[in-house]
Amino acid sequence: MSPRQHPKLLRIVGVASGLGAPDPRCQDGPDALRAAGLVEALRAKGLDVAWPVTLRPNPEQHNTVAALADVCQRLAQRVERILWRERLPLVLGGDHSCAIGTWSGVARTLQPSGALGLLWVDAHMDAHTPQTTESGALNGMPLACLLGHGEKALTTINDQPPLNPAHVCLVGVRSFERGEADLLHRLGVRTYTMQDIARRGLDAVMQEALVHVQQGTAGFGVSIDLDAINPLEAPGVGTPEPGGLVVAELARALNALAAHPAFMGLEIAEYNPARDQADVTAQRVAALIEAVYVTSPAGHSEASLVMLEQRYGAHNYEPLPVVLARGKGAYVWDVVGRRYIDMMSAYSAVSHGHCHPRLTRVLAQQARTLAVTSRSYYNDRLPLFLQRLCEVTGQEAALPVNTGAEAVETALKVARKWAYKVKGVAPERAQIIACKGNFHGRSIAILAMSSEAQYRDGFAPFPVGFHAIPYGDAQALERAITPETAAFLVEPVQGEGGIIVPPVGYLAECARICRRHNVLLICDEVQTGLGRTGKLLASAHEGVTPDGLILGKALGGGLLPVSAFLARRSVMDVLTPGDHGSTFGGNPLAAAVGLEALNVLIEEDLAGRAAELGAYLLGELHTLQSPLIREVRGKGLLIGIELDPALVSAHRFCERLLAHGVLSKDTHQTVVRLAPPLVISKAQIDAALVAIRASFTG
Repeated sequence: MSPRQHPKLLRIVGVASGLGAPDPRCQDGPDALRAAGLVEALRAKGLDVAWPVTLRPNPEQHNTVAALADVCQRLAQRVERILWRERLPLVLGGDHSCAIGTWSGVARTLQPSGALGLLWVDAHMDAHTPQTTESGALNGMPLACLLGHGEKALTTINDQPPLNPAHVCLVGVRSFERGEADLLHRLGVRTYTMQDIARRGLDAVMQEALVHVQQGTAGFGVSIDLDAINPLEAPGVGTPEPGGLVVAELARALNALAAHPAFMGLEIAEYNPARDQADVTAQRVAALIEAVYVTSPAGHSEASLVMLEQRYGAHNYEPLPVVLARGKGAYVWDVVGRRYIDMMSAYSAVSHGHCHPRLTRVLAQQARTLAVTSRSYYNDRLPLFLQRLCEVTGQEAALPVNTGAEAVETALKVARKWAYKVKGVAPERAQIIACKGNFHGRSIAILAMSSEAQYRDGFAPFPVGFHAIPYGDAQALERAITPETAAFLVEPVQGEGGIIVPPVGYLAECARICRRHNVLLICDEVQTGLGRTGKLLASAHEGVTPDGLILGKALGGGLLPVSAFLARRSVMDVLTPGDHGSTFGGNPLAAAVGLEALNVLIEEDLAGRAAELGAYLLGELHTLQSPLIREVRGKGLLIGIELDPALVSAHRFCERLLAHGVLSKDTHQTVVRLAPPLVISKAQIDAALVAIRASFTG
């Protein structure tokens, strides 16, 4: 028997038995799941599903142990037949004692090829024996029985114990008695408690556990007792225990099994519909099944796609463990169809929302007409884009490029040449002042201005001519200016620095200082511009029109990299043909999309939405009461929640948000950024707030 199964051929076996449970109502679990439409839901995901039988105890068998042994023997035979027909089994049990039959059947099927590995997810160890259990409940014994310890009628369904302790891994334990812990320790069963998971994260624990159950085995399976789940998420379980796993995190970790050639089957037990509320737990069961058996449309599991990127991609990012496949408005969906509220919008690049219909229409039309020409020729899209861009920003000239970093480099070149040609600074002596904590990009020249050690480590030597001062201190700027100062480059709100909002009046005072000393004020509004902070430009909050303006991210409508450096004509005109260029900068495709992005921004009043909804979101966040929070700050829909790193890392908190269906990203392990698409609705913000509150409480 080869362990390679077709992942879409799924056969369900129900086991309507509560023989081993303190609450026998879990025997109704399989029938309740079927009535809730589980088969139809899985078929809608593209699976070939059949549920031919639900096994039940023999009503004429009055001895509980004998009745359970009979059910498990029939279940083992049923599982064997499914596997021999090249199908994958899904066993939905009443109480967890059905595991004895499930894995005895799988082990018998694999026996000619080798051993079975088993990942057991449970709040309990399920390793009692008749000598160690206080309750005598058989649902506390199945793992011990599978390892050959306990009731003889239950340990002899196979001629020998179906499991080798070296191939078993127990995950999620948070309640056990000493006798069963001693047994598993003596046998050498690998065990991960909830304390281990809290310390290391579920993804790391599950990856290690899955490797363990595959080593030296011919195939492996997964048995899930729903008691492992946090009862706040899944109340309909056999024995609710405080705390527990988050369903979305467990589902994401289990998605590594989808289409895995050595995966032999899944078992889920202890669903008690009598405890369930509005079928909430039934929905959680469906989510776990989908995670294990449903692959992406391309035939890859989420985990396999992550591994491909890690193998072939440079390791210059540390993404959160989710693989996105599509988006619309403020929502994105991963490869298996889970939906998330996007509270990052690609660092403000998707301010218009994902796949805005006006922007995608313009993109498609222009792509079919003319896309790239280079600036060696005029094209019919760029002039209209430049005109609109200058009109809405109050600038006189614009130089189109592609990325934010490229626009910053352009600004630096223009500022230096202006210093030499207009201000009269001696050759090669021009100075640029920036702020500590800035983020203007990652080029070598920009890193010369950075105060972030990691950004600079290993990339020296850096160009000279840059000086950094404290952010938010206008007098520090005054003290730093010399006759050789060409420009002051500043973010109106520091984004990567941690959503740092300077004191009121700071930017206006900096503008006055720059004018007094004949220094260019250049505002980097790659993240803060185009409506993000509640006005078209963040500098407009203080009535400042900078000498130079850097835009990007949202300028491409979330579809293309489009950026620009803008300035008054006397500054921009220091450039002459040949001084600066960009092959793709100003291409017709980018210009068409950029023009429509500006039109949408104005016509849909996205800045006004950011002001209104940003004030609402900030106000609600200020009501949060948690020892984890140090400060909440922001402007418009650019908000940061600073956490106490002694209590929780912001990266770990973002993983918890992800598990609750919200995308965010941390900065410097201390601040969680919230910058949703400006098209987000109040209802979607309220849904995100529910997830944020839940992430603080558990």
